[in-house]
Order: sequence, then C-alpha cells, then structure tokens
Amino acid sequence: MRLRSGAFASCCLLVQALGVGLFLRGFFPLPVRSLPRNGAVSGPPPEPPPTGLASNWTKIPNPLFKKAVIMLIDALRHDFVFGSKGKQFMPYTTQLVERGTSHSFIAEAKPPTVTMPRIKALTTGSIPGFIDVIMNLNSPALLEDNLIWQAKTAGKRMIFYGDDTWVRLFPKHFAEYDGTTSFFVSDYTEVDDNVTRHLDKVLKREDWDLLILHYLGLDHIGHLSGPNSPLVGPKLSEMDNIIKKIHTSLLSKQEGEATLPCLLVVCGDHGMSETGSHGGSSEGEVHTPLLFISSAFDRRNDPRKPAELVQQTDLAVTLAIGLGLPISRNSVGQLLLPVVQQKTMREQLRFLHLNGFQLSRLLQENTPAYEKDRGFEQFKVAEKSHGNWMKLYLEGNTSEVLLNLGKKVLKQYLEAIKTLSTSLSKQVAQYDLYSMVVGTVIVLEVLVLFVLSIPRALSSRAEFDVPLSTPLCSLLFYLLCLLLSAVHVVLCTSTESLCYFCSLSWLWALGVIMLVSGLFCVIMSALEKRCLSPKPLVKNPAASASSWSELDVLILAGTVGHVTSLGASSFIEEEHQTWYFLVSTLCLGLSQNVCRHHFLVKEHDLQLPSAAKQSPAEVRGTSSRAKSEVDLSQGDSTRAKVPLAEDIRSSEKWMAVATPWVILICCRLLRSLNQTGVQWAHRPDFGHWLTSSEHKAELSLLASVSLVLIFILVQRKCSLVSKIAMALGLLGVYSYRAAIGNVMLPWQHDSKDISKGIIEARFVYVFVLGIVFTGTKDLLKSQVLSAGSKVKFVGLWEIYSGLVLLAVLLLRPHNLPVLVFCLLIQAMMTKYVWKPLEFDAAQVSIMHYWFGQAFFFFQGNSNGIASVDVAAGFVGLDNYVEIPAIFLTGFATYSGPLLWAIHLLCFLSSEVDRNPAAMGHGCFCYALLRSIPVVAYIILVTGLRYHLFIWSVFSPKLLYEGVHVLITAAVCLFFTVLDQNHSHRGPV
Repeated sequence: MRLRSGAFASCCLLVQALGVGLFLRGFFPLPVRSLPRNGAVSGPPPEPPPTGLASNWTKIPNPLFKKAVIMLIDALRHDFVFGSKGKQFMPYTTQLVERGTSHSFIAEAKPPTVTMPRIKALTTGSIPGFIDVIMNLNSPALLEDNLIWQAKTAGKRMIFYGDDTWVRLFPKHFAEYDGTTSFFVSDYTEVDDNVTRHLDKVLKREDWDLLILHYLGLDHIGHLSGPNSPLVGPKLSEMDNIIKKIHTSLLSKQEGEATLPCLLVVCGDHGMSETGSHGGSSEGEVHTPLLFISSAFDRRNDPRKPAELVQQTDLAVTLAIGLGLPISRNSVGQLLLPVVQQKTMREQLRFLHLNGFQLSRLLQENTPAYEKDRGFEQFKVAEKSHGNWMKLYLEGNTSEVLLNLGKKVLKQYLEAIKTLSTSLSKQVAQYDLYSMVVGTVIVLEVLVLFVLSIPRALSSRAEFDVPLSTPLCSLLFYLLCLLLSAVHVVLCTSTESLCYFCSLSWLWALGVIMLVSGLFCVIMSALEKRCLSPKPLVKNPAASASSWSELDVLILAGTVGHVTSLGASSFIEEEHQTWYFLVSTLCLGLSQNVCRHHFLVKEHDLQLPSAAKQSPAEVRGTSSRAKSEVDLSQGDSTRAKVPLAEDIRSSEKWMAVATPWVILICCRLLRSLNQTGVQWAHRPDFGHWLTSSEHKAELSLLASVSLVLIFILVQRKCSLVSKIAMALGLLGVYSYRAAIGNVMLPWQHDSKDISKGIIEARFVYVFVLGIVFTGTKDLLKSQVLSAGSKVKFVGLWEIYSGLVLLAVLLLRPHNLPVLVFCLLIQAMMTKYVWKPLEFDAAQVSIMHYWFGQAFFFFQGNSNGIASVDVAAGFVGLDNYVEIPAIFLTGFATYSGPLLWAIHLLCFLSSEVDRNPAAMGHGCFCYALLRSIPVVAYIILVTGLRYHLFIWSVFSPKLLYEGVHVLITAAVCLFFTVLDQNHSHRGPV
C-alpha cells in the first residue's frame, strides 16, 4: 500500500496514542482494597481478654458526639488559618484555635491534590489511586466502604450542601442535598451563597445527625487570581462568620450535662499553590488545616503550641469513633488521640484496639507474609499488654501501677498503628502489568517502524510502499495471532487480579492482537528489504553522499540527551531547564551557520542548499523555478536570485547575524517571567510582581503594549477583513481583562465594576471564529478548486492568526509577552535564518518542535498538575459545559507547542514550490520527535514504578506525555489533509 510520509506518520501516531492509552489504563492502578462492603463483614473484635477472665464489651462503642457538622472549605491552605491571614481575616477561628475548646492539626494530603480523590480520602481513610485525577471530571459512585455509607446503614440522617461531587460519589445517601458545580471557576460568590442560604433553617432543626457543607469560592478565587488576590481576605472573613454562626448554634443545642456534645470539623480538601492552582505536591497544596471544635474538649491554655502534622486519612477513623460507627475496612488512617483524651483509659484503649485491629486485618488481606511485618508484631505485643491491663482493671485495681501500665499500652498501640499505617500506605496499588506490556509493545513497534522508514520518508518523493500482503507476512501474521491469542486466554484465565485488557470483549481484544501482529509483520518485511535489497539507500544520491552538518549533530545530541534525562526525577521536575539549554545552544549553532553563510562561503556557493536532501536535478529545477515564483511569506517581494542593492544586502546580513543573539535575549527575559518546576518555583519572579495588586498599572501598560505588538506582528500577512477583526478582537481582550479586574481602564479608578466578563469574552470569540472561518474558506478553495499555493498560505496564516487571538484571550495578562516574543522569534527566524540559509523541512521542523517545547515552559507550565490553568476553560462561559471547557483548558495549556506547530505549517506551505515534499517531511519529523520521548518514558516509568517519587513526579509527567501525543496526532492529521493536493502531482 503506497502512502505519503504525512499520512504514514499520522496513522502511526494514532496507533501510538492507542498504545499509550492502554498503558495508562494499566499503569494507574487500583488502590489496596479489602472485601466489598456488601460482602461478609464480621462484627467488631472484643476487648483483648485477660487470662482467666472475659470482657463483655463486644459491640461498637457508643458515639461521643450527638451531632456533627463537617465544614469543608475547598483549597483552604494551612497558613490561611494558622498564619497572618488567619489573624487578620479569621479572628473568631483564630481565637478558637488559640484559646478555645478545640484541637487543631495540619492535615497532609497525598498527591494528586484535586477534589474528588481528597473527598475519597476524607470519607474512606484510604489513599485513592492517581487515576482519580482524571476521574475527577466525572465522578462515579463510590462503591468501597466509607463513612457516609456506614452512617446511612446506622440510621443517621445526613444533609449535604455544596460541591455536587459528593452527590455523585454518594447517590441516595443524603436525606436532603443541594449540589453546585465545582468546575465553573469564574463564580466565587453564588456557589457559596447557595450553601449558606440553607444554613439558618437547618441549624434550627433537630432532625439531622450529620451536616456536610462544602464551600467552593476560595478555590475558584485561587484559580482566577492566586492566593495573594485581594478577593481572598473577604472570602476568609465570610468563612469565619459562618464558622461563628455554626459554633454558636451548636453550643445552644447542648442544654444539659446529660446531653452529648456536638462537634464542628473545619477542614480543607487540598491547599493552593503560589499560582493559585492545585494537584501537585508543594507544601501549599498538601498542607491543610484540620480543626475539631467541641465543648467536650478542655479550653486551650498554650496558644504558642504549633499544630501537629497528621495525615488527611486520619479524619475518617476519628469521625467513625466519634459518631459510634465501624471504621471503614480500607482505611489506613490513625485515630487522633487528642480528640478522645477526655474519655477514660479503658475507652481510649478500646478505640485504639479497634483501629489497630482494622489495620492489621487489612494488612493480612493484602500481604502474604503479614506475620513478619513489624507493625503486625507490635500490634500483637500491644494487644497482649492490653489483656494484662484488663486483668488488673477487672480485678478492681486502682493503684499507680494500673495508670502507668495503661500509658504504656497506649504508647504501644500508637507505635503499632503508626507502623501499620505506614506499611499499608506504601502498598498503594497493584499494577496491571498485562495491559502495560501490551501498550508498551504497541508504542515500541510504532517507533521501530518510524526509524526504519526514515530513508524513504525523507526522500525526494516522500512516499513509500507499506508491505502488507507478502506471503511471509501472511504466514507470520496468522502464527502470531494464534500465539498471542493463546497467551491472552492463558493469562486471563489464570490471573487472580482484575486485568483491564482481559475485561475487554473478545472482539476488541482480538483487534488489538491483530494490530500487534500486523505491526510486527510490517517491521519484519521492512527489515528484510533493508537487509537484502541495498537499492533503496541509493535512490537519493544527494542524501547518501552528504555528510552530517554540525547542526544535525547538535539536533541528534539534544534529542538523545533530553530522552536520557527523563530517567531522573530531578530532571523531570526541572525539565524546563533542559529545553532552555537546548534552545540556547541551538541559537549558538545557528549563529555559527549564519556567520559562515554570510562571511566565509564563496558567492557562488550561496546558490546551493545548506543541507542537501534533493537530487541534483531537483536542485537545478529549484533554481530555475525560484527566478519566477512568488515568495508567499514576504507578500509581493520577489525571490529572484540577482544581486541586491549593497545597502539592503548589508543591512539584512547584519540583521541575520544579530537574529540568534536577539533570540537569546528574548529567551533570557522569558525565563525571568515565570518561575516553574519545583526547586525554584517558590521564588518571586516578574510574573508575581506584575500580578500583585500594587502593580496593576504596570501590568495594564505591559498588556496594552503587548497587544499592540501582537497586532503588528500578526496582521502583516492577513487580509484587510482579518486585520480589522484582529484589531477589534484585541480591544475586546483588553476590555475582558478590565471587566474581571486584571487590568485597568484609563477612566476606571476602583474595582466596583468588576464582573465575570462574559459579554466581552464572547465578543472576542466572534472575531476568533470569523478569522478562522475566513482562513478555512481559503483553505477549502485551495484544496477543492486548486486555487494555488498563495491562497493556501493566506488561509493557513489567517487560521494561525485566529488561534493567536484565542491564545491572547485565554492566557493571563502577564503572559502576553510570551506571545509577543513567540511571534517575534518566528518572524525573525523565517526572514533571516530559515529562508536565506535554505534549511530543509526536516531541520526546520525540529527547530519548531524545540521552540514549541521551550515556550510550553515559558508560559509557566511544568510537569506538575498544579500548573494547569483551569480558569482558562471558563472564559466566556456562564455555566459548566464540559466539551468547551476541556478544549479551552487544553488549548491554553499547550498554546506554545500548538502555535509553533501551526506556524510550521504556514512556513512549509510557502516552501512547497521549492520542495514539493516539504509538508510530508515536516509531518514525519514532527511525529518522530513526539514518538521517541514517549516510548523512552514509558519504558523508564515501567522500570521505576516502585520509585519513591512515582506518584508525585513521574505520574503527572506521564499524563502530560499522553495528552501531548493526542495533540500531536491531531496536528499531523491537519498536515496530512493539507498535503493531499500533492499526492497526485508529487515529484517523479
């Protein structure tokens, strides 16, 4: 089957995306689990029986609190309560923490720090799987044992108001509920008002046992403007007033001494990074306050005592004990002893014994050699000591010996529980190795096929025959299908764990097996041709005779170096440094090439391509055609190879020499704009300085200048209609940013007019769609009516301009210089480097890819989930709409690589007259560059799956790689569609 390079690369990348998806499904594992909640569940264990005696305490202990209110404030950082902001904006809560009847802790959340996994951790006491970061978009019902299910089973009446994630996780569990969407981050008032409006009525009633309130406004403010936003203080004050109202109401319900006290729990599901997002593992994201407030506790007398660091999973155990419920079977949490210290020693030991017994049972069900576990041994020793204490207690001993022995047993239990919890937390999952292996085989086969196809794909024809029907392949194909089918049946019938690939229908499984077998046969056939037939390598004499240039060596070394660096967690955390280094080194290499071209090469040598990838006949044909054809990227200027005027030539020569150094300066300035990564992310940067409320005037000036420069750089190749639309769209962008309070208008002196900017953003969307529609119309005209390459170039450029306008709307105002420098570098490289030096399509494609990767980090992204700007997905939306929100968030995150990829399309479309195979070469190189790191990283992650930083460092990067493969596949499909008009008139 004959395919062009672009079509072949697109098909391979789509297959590779399938393999990556299968690997991700197997890699992100299911957490450690006990029996299902509807299984055979035994009752609570009795007290450890002393020798010769028996205890009659075999039931769940009675509840310690009559009612409980859980107030969860989304994205509540620990320093918002325990720091200076707490003293300033939450005085009532601060007084309760320092002098009131409360116990305060700092709860540590495990990555990923997003809402749905954190709710699971709070209610089950278990550590959710990392895949829950994706499931957060569409939360399914929680089927494992949890606090909410236990409370419903015990007959407790529960009421919920807040984030509708709870309603999806616990359907039909709440007697009353009112859910609000957590995804519409542009709203930070109505979501909270919808919760508070029910409060007065509910607090007066007595027909509930558990009230859960989930406030979202603080999280939305963080996404919009960060933790230092002026909106944070008023929101914290609002939360403080609500805490005061609830606490006062609960105190009024406790009328007599016989009545059980009530409990108020104030906590956060996760924190907030310095940029206002969350999902990663920085201190601001994982540390949240956890407050237990009740009249049952003694009044605090030491306000200077710091809050103790505990795990977020400890809340489920403590609430279960406090409400008289069984501990969730999958919990790895520890009882927070200060909450029950007012009880007798016997009750405290009973609570700790229940906690230790549940943890030891979970260990037994998940670890074959559990008896050798240190925590299990410690628990058995503590249980024996507990029995001795019970003997003295039942005998009526009230001496000092009983008290000291009780304290000793208490300490033994706490040590055993801590060890058991740590041991279970390390066994968070069991990998689905079968699915991982199948996915790895698919992506590896595609990469091998890519490598074997390089000579043909980069030849002058840019097309080749894919061998699919040779007799050898047919026989090998059927044998492989039978062999792999047999292996599949054996593994799926013998494995004890649930495998995703085994759960697929036989039709889907057979399709994947046939795909793996077919790819292997194609590889074998290609190898056979390469080994037995030397002719393919001689078909392009210029390519075979040419030696590698210094730039080729640099590109190869940089690619290999980057792939090698992915094996170290520090290099993944600071991957931006790798790309900054590679781009800077590339600029130095280009500087050498430019100087050689203008000062060291003889005049007649300037007519030859710098990297020969064409046959001599094609070079001669190119030279003759170039005398009469139009250079599309320069408008109406000609490309005739005639001596230019000396002054013009001299000025262009020095501009070309200066271009790499100007780019180096631009990159250095961009590095100071956004600190990213982990090691230096906490340090202040120019972006933080601009986004502070004191420098809004400076940010407004920078945004205005950036918008003007963007218009100047983009409009020069657009039609008149598109120029007008671009100008109006950029004005709309500034109006939108002024409407939401990011920048100022000259006549605006206060923030009274701050709104959501929905009308202004939709105004910009109209112009974005209009420009893209105009470009698409020109593209269709060039494809269907063969209107010429000039029309095609103009259409591509207008689509590119529309995407630039969309990026301007979605990016934060302080990031607008990133777009300015992006456009400036592209313009200078096109005019002074790529065209004069006549780099071939492969080299230009690799440079575009490198710059795209660097600009991904220049705009503030990292390999952590917290750097994703979720607020960009809701620009112009007045409610949560899933598809537009996902598209806008993805485009804003990957705007750097996408804009460089579309610019590559524009550039190559202007080169098809010089090199008709340019589009196919570019598409193939772009796909190959994306395939190499993905395959290498998948293999590395498989080997490092038990690494200490697998969930905090390696897993988020794996998600980024998977999404990047999908985006690159879409770009390559666009390449292929635009290259179809050359499939019938390619070079002969």
